[in-house]
Amino acid sequence: MPLVKHNDILNNLYRDVNHRRYVHPDPLEFLYRYADHADREIAALLASSLAYGRVAQILKSVSNAMERIGPKPAEYLAENTPGAIRRAMRGFKHRFSTGDDVAAMLIGARSVIAKHGSLGACFARGVSGDDETVLEAMKAFVGEITDAAGADCGHLLPDPARGSACKRLCLMLRWLVRKDRVDPGGWTAVPASKLLIPLDTHMHKIAAGLGATKRKAADMRTVVEVTEAFRRVAPKDPVRYDFALTRLGIRNDMDVGEFLTFCNTRDLPDA
Repeated sequence: MPLVKHNDILNNLYRDVNHRRYVHPDPLEFLYRYADHADREIAALLASSLAYGRVAQILKSVSNAMERIGPKPAEYLAENTPGAIRRAMRGFKHRFSTGDDVAAMLIGARSVIAKHGSLGACFARGVSGDDETVLEAMKAFVGEITDAAGADCGHLLPDPARGSACKRLCLMLRWLVRKDRVDPGGWTAVPASKLLIPLDTHMHKIAAGLGATKRKAADMRTVVEVTEAFRRVAPKDPVRYDFALTRLGIRNDMDVGEFLTFCNTRDLPDA
């Protein structure tokens, strides 16, 4: 069933759920602390890269990492040496990620910011008008940070070229590119129309239930397919419904099963 047939339901869900009061618990909330875009993009990089595992532990780990670099992340990176950054992250641990991994990522980000002026400017350089999505820009961005780090960033920055869904990087882009009641935006040089769905097992289940994909693997091929299905509904903003849809099943008052059943059993007009 074409996803566009659910357009009215998706828009109603967006209207009702896409509000900041539904954000907690979500690492996105850390971005709201920063009015300065330079600070916010570093917070987004940290918060998204650590967004795996139990949500309570994610929030605890992100808070720990942010406390280590202080209230002005951009100023901290500009004024501290790689050695100081490694010392600040010593002893940090989040599941598979160590303080060395986080330090390497921040050192890479520090070099990228020094070279391009901001993480956003670096990313925007990889966006081509001929590209339908940001996939090639994601590859270039991860490559720049990893090369500048001079060390492995571990599990924090998966390489899109290897076929990973790169859910966390797609999530960071949603936060920093889109601007509405939930996503704070700031990266105005990157078109929202080129964003990719942040796909994990939860969103994969929802997308399959809505008829957006029949693929079993939650990989980049599925990301592109699901994004294309949503692009037919919202050409200028295919990631528009991601926040609202991912509240289903996360919050006790929103049931994903009931939502999918309603979508697939109501009377619909012919295509």
